[in-house]
Amino acid sequence: MPEICRFYGIIIYLYWMDHNPPHIHVVYGDYECSISIIERIVDGKIPAKVVSKVNQWMDIHQDEIMKLWEKASKGEKIEKIEPLK
Repeated sequence: MPEICRFYGIIIYLYWMDHNPPHIHVVYGDYECSISIIERIVDGKIPAKVVSKVNQWMDIHQDEIMKLWEKASKGEKIEKIEPLK
């Protein structure tokens, strides 16, 4: 499960060969969830402030995240994305 970004204590992962719809996995302390890349549907429990920060980051990097999703779905090596500043 490659880590693609880390900021403000939030860790974002993509799984190789994961199921659709395209989504990221988010860990913040003891909280975990997945967030769909396009619809931004949250599955799991995580504080709203964290979802807001992740959505800000996704707004900036949505095209990059989708490209990494496509690579990861094929089992290809993926790179990290710049954190939210």
